[in-house]
Amino acid sequence: MLFLLFPAPAGAQEGVFPREQVQAVLTAAMGAVLERHLERATPAELGLWSMRGLEVLEPALQTELQGGTLLLAAPDRLLSTRPMPALPATGPPELAAGPLALALTGMFEAAWRASPALRRAGPERMLRSAFEELFNHLDPYSRYMTPEEAAAARARRVGQSGLGLRLAAGRGNAVRIAAITADSPAAEAGLRTGDRVLEVDGVPVSTRDLAAAAALLEGPAGTEVQLRIERGKRRFNVLLLRSTLPAGTLQVQRRDDILWVQLEGFSSTTDLHLAEALAEAFRGAGPRGVVLDLRGNRGGLLGQAVASAFLANGVVAMTSGRHPDAVRSYVAAGPDLARGAPLVVLVDGRTASAAEIVAAAIADRGRGVVVGSATTGKGLIQAVVPLPHGGELLVTWSRVLAPRGWPIQGLGVLPALCTSLGAEATAVALGRLRLGEAPMGRVLARLRAARAPVPGSEVTALRNACPPAEGRPADLAAARALIEQPEAYRAALTR
Repeated sequence: MLFLLFPAPAGAQEGVFPREQVQAVLTAAMGAVLERHLERATPAELGLWSMRGLEVLEPALQTELQGGTLLLAAPDRLLSTRPMPALPATGPPELAAGPLALALTGMFEAAWRASPALRRAGPERMLRSAFEELFNHLDPYSRYMTPEEAAAARARRVGQSGLGLRLAAGRGNAVRIAAITADSPAAEAGLRTGDRVLEVDGVPVSTRDLAAAAALLEGPAGTEVQLRIERGKRRFNVLLLRSTLPAGTLQVQRRDDILWVQLEGFSSTTDLHLAEALAEAFRGAGPRGVVLDLRGNRGGLLGQAVASAFLANGVVAMTSGRHPDAVRSYVAAGPDLARGAPLVVLVDGRTASAAEIVAAAIADRGRGVVVGSATTGKGLIQAVVPLPHGGELLVTWSRVLAPRGWPIQGLGVLPALCTSLGAEATAVALGRLRLGEAPMGRVLARLRAARAPVPGSEVTALRNACPPAEGRPADLAAARALIEQPEAYRAALTR
């Protein structure tokens, strides 16, 4: 049975192992990880973790690291041994990428020749499994994308276009509409998810180049684009007018002399439309307060510009990492477009990424009060690294720090007024604020004193003070109460 699982190399190879392509991908990928990743790892560790990824596809394989040499074994014999390069004593760490990739490629090929399961999986699946295991040891957000996945991701990054639709690959070479935003040009034109897009402005589109199809959707606001659609057996043309803002991203209402601003996500134009909304609201007698609702906001583009709408100069966020280019400061340009009016920021357990940056900046700078629950705690930034075969590597290379220096990753943003502990606890906390007390004061002081890396026990203790929860109607009532009660609002502000 062992012989059947791992026959001798001679005459057993099915197809040709693409050695040059695999080595090129590994060289680029390992170079990016060694150079940029937030956490330092040795080439030997990267090699061991990568080979352990092949064991997921073929559990009968066994990889060990002995005295700087990587050993790959089948149940009945040793398949390959390769010395692992060391980090260079002088010079950048990525210099070790080439020797590491060469060694790993040889071991990949040895495993491929020995295992029918790996040959069935193919080189692309081997690469994916290797990177998945590697990143399991580094962080939860770095990942590898195949050429097909990378093309679709590029299309998503490019292809929103203000039309309110997103393209994806269907069966065969079909380009289909994967998602439609409510109240968008696409929705108003009657397009549906699943519709096949045959042409964009007369140009045939195919999944062979989904990014090009998405790029055809792009264009200046106010211009038109014609789609040729296939739905069932019917084909028809649809003319869409490109808008300047993805529908549903920004909603503004003025009720009871309070400006309610809901941001569901961040796009490249969100800050401009927010600035327009604030300018209009404060043109005459401005509202007595502003509520910025970031509940459910999963982020998007860096929230520096959105935070700047409420901050007059000063730091919005900082980033840190091993790579020199990862160390940056983001500052507000001012002026405060809300003219210093009381500001309440609503967050919940789904608030993430750029939305957390906005909430943390406003709270840390004492410009507004955060209400709700602990947020997601997504404070790591990924660099997109193109790979030679068209795939991409997302490498976590920096962490986001709030203006007072504490890391958002893991901790998230904690509110000054917690609503996730129930209505009774919220009422008690509001009562304490009216008396000039800050019920979350000690917890927030510990949060702002935290520095990366924060021990897991401390993360748990801080977040348990106001556990993450989905937003609820009571959040709106709590925000209104703070704006209507100046003494409570002042007590909740960061000092």
